[in-house]
Amino acid sequence: QVQLVESGGGLVQAGGSLRLSCAASGGTVSSYNMGWFRQAPGKDREFVAAISRSGGDTYYADSVKGRFTISRDNAKNTAYLQMNSLTPEDTAAYYCAQGSPFRAPVETTMVRYWGQGTQVTVSS
Repeated sequence: QVQLVESGGGLVQAGGSLRLSCAASGGTVSSYNMGWFRQAPGKDREFVAAISRSGGDTYYADSVKGRFTISRDNAKNTAYLQMNSLTPEDTAAYYCAQGSPFRAPVETTMVRYWGQGTQVTVSS
């Protein structure tokens, strides 16, 4: 059974940065594509970023392109989301996601396992 544990969320001022981590355990985690999603109160969970098994391919939502960077360290079974130039619109619970070995999880229906989420709050 795969377990994904996020950390690194918190309260930050607009323009600031945060780095989220997702520690994975169970199975051969490096064999799977990984992603990040977020959900604001009253809104649907939405795609943020995804990364291929090797880390060679990355995908971003238009709203975060140029500000967020997804990466992974397969030796540590960990994925990261570096978030820069944060705005209040980025306030949400952020969820780590594991997809299939074949496709990056860019939609919620493509996610096999979810983490429990970590809250990011950006003040103006």
